[in-house]
Amino acid sequence: MKGSMTLADAFKNSKHPVVGHGKRSVQVLLESLAGTDADTASDMYGKGDIIERFQAKMADYLGKPEAVFFPSGTMAQQIALRIHCDETGKRQVAYHPLSHLELHEEDGLKELHRIETVLLADRNRLIRFDDVRLLSEDVACLLLELPQREIGGQLPPYAELEKISAYCRSRGIRLHLDGARLFEILPHYEKSAADICALFDSVYVSFYKGLGGIAGAILAGEPALTERSKIWKRRHGGDLISLYPYVISSDYYFDKRIGKMAQYYDEAKALAEMYNECADSICTVPAVPVSNMFHVEADVPKEALEPILASVAEETGVGLSAWVKTLDSGGSGYEVNIGDRYAAVPEARLREAFALLREKLLSFSAEEHAKA
Repeated sequence: MKGSMTLADAFKNSKHPVVGHGKRSVQVLLESLAGTDADTASDMYGKGDIIERFQAKMADYLGKPEAVFFPSGTMAQQIALRIHCDETGKRQVAYHPLSHLELHEEDGLKELHRIETVLLADRNRLIRFDDVRLLSEDVACLLLELPQREIGGQLPPYAELEKISAYCRSRGIRLHLDGARLFEILPHYEKSAADICALFDSVYVSFYKGLGGIAGAILAGEPALTERSKIWKRRHGGDLISLYPYVISSDYYFDKRIGKMAQYYDEAKALAEMYNECADSICTVPAVPVSNMFHVEADVPKEALEPILASVAEETGVGLSAWVKTLDSGGSGYEVNIGDRYAAVPEARLREAFALLREKLLSFSAEEHAKA
């Protein structure tokens, strides 16, 4: 059952890695700089043509009056929520229990800004309209993450999103969009980014996730918010003397990949179908993806799934994942993000990989059944 390599090494050495755009190396920067005139003037402390043009471009794309470029989404979102609290005079914000702010930011919102958080909904499902109706008037802002990454990238129906937006506005509750993967959900909703952003008072988008840039984020909204965000960016140390490497790569990969989101979405659905037809012990969440990402969950412990995936990569050259984590259920799983790599995988080789995956999963199940 065990392959000769670790899963990470087997994926790294696979001829046909399935996920992502490619290796994150300095080539990402070199590619984005290739068409840039060497005499192009740098931005300085958030000002200059190179950054201001990109901010205006993104404000237009998102349908907001103004936009500000930040080195990180963590900084942008904490600042947006701080401003909403200051403007409303309230110190509470609400979001999903598995929000990035709750899991991955060392309580930055609470420690740096003394903002209290309200966790909405069960951790294993989306925030729904009925949850929002429970919010008290003491909440300054509700943050919605679209899609909700930690539960497989799930999305609410668009009509319910509209309903939540209207309710928040009627109650004076600000609505902020964690749109780290906003670009990736446009094909599913069949809406423009501006259509979706119109439902929100402020919007954050990322340029390294689905787009594959180096780093960077945009915070967009009304001028009162964006102008205050520039002050807070300086306070957070985010107003670097120059941000042009991030701006140039963000602009380049936005133009290169924004038109491919429908392709990635269709490919994710095709790949998820292969997983769901593979064996009873493995499935995707959601069953039908709503973006270019989904989660794979298996009724197999991590210690068994890792060598199975490694051997599939070694024997077929198809790398399905570089990592596996243990789930609360005792099984295991991993995240799948479709990018440029997928189209280069020969379909026959991909089918071969899933046939082998099915064989190995059934063999493991038979062995476990025999032990029982």
